[in-house]
Amino acid sequence: MDLRPSAGQEAFRAEARAWLRANAPAPGSLPSLDTAEGFEAHRRWEHRMADDRWSVVSWPEDYGGRGAGIVEWLIFEEEYWRAQAPLRVSQNGIFLLAPTMFEFGTDEQKSRFLPPMARGDEIWCQGWSEPDAGSDLAGIRSRAVRSPAGGGWLLSGQKTWASRGAFAGWCFGIFRTDPDAERHRGLTYFLIDLSTPGVTVRPIPQIDGETGFAELFFDDVFVPDERVLGPVGRGWNVAMATAGSERGLSLRSPARYTEAADRLVDLYARTLETDPARAGRVADDVARAWIAAEAYRCNTLWTVTRVLEGGTVGPEASANKIHWSETDLAIHTAALSLLGPEADVHGDGAANPWLDGFLFALAGPIYAGTNEIQRNVVAERVLGLPRS
Repeated sequence: MDLRPSAGQEAFRAEARAWLRANAPAPGSLPSLDTAEGFEAHRRWEHRMADDRWSVVSWPEDYGGRGAGIVEWLIFEEEYWRAQAPLRVSQNGIFLLAPTMFEFGTDEQKSRFLPPMARGDEIWCQGWSEPDAGSDLAGIRSRAVRSPAGGGWLLSGQKTWASRGAFAGWCFGIFRTDPDAERHRGLTYFLIDLSTPGVTVRPIPQIDGETGFAELFFDDVFVPDERVLGPVGRGWNVAMATAGSERGLSLRSPARYTEAADRLVDLYARTLETDPARAGRVADDVARAWIAAEAYRCNTLWTVTRVLEGGTVGPEASANKIHWSETDLAIHTAALSLLGPEADVHGDGAANPWLDGFLFALAGPIYAGTNEIQRNVVAERVLGLPRS
């Protein structure tokens, strides 16, 4: 693994940094992404990025990208988080669905869906979890049957905890098309227009009252055959490719955590000046959190090296997910300890970003498959341990 950047990569970094400096909104200046106003403001930012082909730098130019490599994407992510640019309203599409579509989609599907995804014209949510099947993806009960009129499928059932579902226009999800098949078989991956008759979207307010999630109800919703992604009945394989992106490389780049870890060190240095006793009590936690973020960065570069040499991420993505989710929580827990009584201030004060980040980090060990499930995957599929 060669950590030395090439001249071309250094030039790419300089270009990205200059563009973000000139164009990125001031940190925290956009309304919350989990409000209708904030959703549209973030969508406009996606448009601005797409205009100069920065929204999906690693995609082919035909679909709105720059044709850059995965290393350049990591460099862009480093500069993006360094600039504290807005969260990506299109993340479910560009980081989860798109890699799956590149692997399993037809040329027609890629031409139809990728360009508006890159621009933020069409925002996607994920239709996986169900009330009785959260991390147990193979236990879903939502079903799809062939339409009597032909040409497609009728979808029925309920999905929950759909991130961005309150405002998204499209949903990707899996439904059971063969009720007699074994648990991991007989599933099919669909691309669903949420404006289709029979779809009901019910927002789920969060603890702060904002609607970052939604429940989705499907009542004989017609989905044409051309919106099936991958083979019928093989949706588990397609979904695992999406899960690999969610837990592995694309959804959570290392820059998200190294930038936060650097801010944590700055906070520690300021606290050391004003309250050395408090800083001393948290010093080890700060050091461990920074090391964990740096370890994730190095591990990602190692993984990228394997991918560039023809390898795949595989079940090791579950170990990635455990690490980045627990690192995020460790960083923000240490920050709140440094802030002391100020940690509970929620408003326009300086403590607000750390508190918001902590509340979000609490969900990390749950979403994308609970860490308990991921530890089972690591034990069985990476370490080869027997089932208990």
